[in-house]
Amino acid sequence: MKKIFLALFASLLVLAQDKSGPKPPKLVVFIAVDQFRYDYVLKFRKDYNSGLARLLTQGAVFTDGHYQHFPTVTAVGHSTMLTGATPNISGIIANEWFDRDIKVNKEVTSVEVVDGKVTKLGSNSKGASSPHRLLVSTLGDEMKMSGKWQSKVIGISIKDRSAIMPAGRMADAAYWFDIDTGNFVSSTWYFNALPAWVSQLNGARPADKYAGQQWRPLEGGQAFKTMATVKDKAFYTSIESSPFGNDIIEEFTERAIVEEKLGQRGTLDLLTVSFSANDYVGHNVGPDDPQVRDMAIRTDRIIGKLFNFLDGKLGKGTYIVGFTADHGVAPVPEVNTARRMPGGRIHGDEVKKVVNARLTELYGEGNWTPFKNGDMIYIDEGLAAARKVNMVDARREAAAAVRRMPHVMRVYTADQIVEGRLVQDRIGMRVANGFFTERSPDLTIVLEPYWIFSTKTTGTSHFSPFNYDTHVPMILMGAPFKSGNYHNPAAVNDFAPTLATVLGVEIPSGSVGRILSEALVN
Repeated sequence: MKKIFLALFASLLVLAQDKSGPKPPKLVVFIAVDQFRYDYVLKFRKDYNSGLARLLTQGAVFTDGHYQHFPTVTAVGHSTMLTGATPNISGIIANEWFDRDIKVNKEVTSVEVVDGKVTKLGSNSKGASSPHRLLVSTLGDEMKMSGKWQSKVIGISIKDRSAIMPAGRMADAAYWFDIDTGNFVSSTWYFNALPAWVSQLNGARPADKYAGQQWRPLEGGQAFKTMATVKDKAFYTSIESSPFGNDIIEEFTERAIVEEKLGQRGTLDLLTVSFSANDYVGHNVGPDDPQVRDMAIRTDRIIGKLFNFLDGKLGKGTYIVGFTADHGVAPVPEVNTARRMPGGRIHGDEVKKVVNARLTELYGEGNWTPFKNGDMIYIDEGLAAARKVNMVDARREAAAAVRRMPHVMRVYTADQIVEGRLVQDRIGMRVANGFFTERSPDLTIVLEPYWIFSTKTTGTSHFSPFNYDTHVPMILMGAPFKSGNYHNPAAVNDFAPTLATVLGVEIPSGSVGRILSEALVN
């Protein structure tokens, strides 16, 4: 009888343990690959045998994941991932824009600091960066504000905006690569001096070991690229457009995990990592080039290396992973032409010339379009005021002139967007989602599919509201998620509310996403 009782007690104890569910994670790892179209998951699947393979077999894979905004560029994508917000809420409308504030009245980047209150750390080169233009909270901010943990939140990338935006305003650190010095840098937004371990790592010159190295395809053959031997700005810039750019980010990430004891402090931490080298390569050669395939395979391996490190340091199943890309990319126009598909290039200066010519004809000579980018047309409000020009009239006339240009599909004035006078389809919705009144341009221009704004005669770009730019991988992996393919429509905005729900914290303040409940274990 005693043996029966003991056996029954043991069974009940096991059941009680089972009901308690999986242990809470030690670390949330959010990985982005810059310019990684969803079809790279399909096209190169047979070549994946490491990190991407693990995500695709063990993760919840959303096959119809899209961005729901326009334009599709790096800063906007990275600001969406862990805020769940669209640009009309987050305030991050592009990589750079024209700041109309009378105290600024110039071009600014999404993370640029112009008031001198924040300085760069780790380099004497100009320019400091911070998340001060991000108007909403991220998952990391909510983790910190919840008071549940003493969480550390750290963002890492080659690009400043890609390190800063996903980590958020309350992050403990964001680190990026400085092409002037070859150092990893940060800013005084986070601390007054670089941590000793970062300074020590910079002293070891981690990027210099790639001087003179060749980037050869994994399957053999002629080298794609040979790195310079002189360790200068040109050399450090060239690292960004090679697989070595991702290598140094992964190595820095491992060091950060060790030195900051991420996931090893008896609490929950958040680490965001963005691999940017894919974007630099993709811009140069386009999605159909062998270099892009080689980069995709190497990305599989570099993510696998990070997972193996985490397994060894934290233990398998003790961390959860989110994976996505910040945007896709258009085919090279000349490649499309050769296969009898549409496409071509429009230089932004052509658009500016058309607008300037029309406004000069109506209102007199002047530099009516002060912003350098012709894909975002800002009309000089000061000049308009001096000439007693009604801005609504000026925008309407400028838009009419641009609409007459070949291969321009739609042009919206700021007035049309604010008043909701857009075509009510997916493109119109994405344009509206991308418009923030105080920062967005006077004219928003959508080119025909496969047409790109380009200042070069080679390579390609991304910007559009079409599937090749909006359709990206969306994967969640870890104990809270059921592996498998999910074919219902999803948006990158859905990561933030889903992860917040899993962690039991408030959904970030500007999130418009839904909880991906179909993939949750409970």
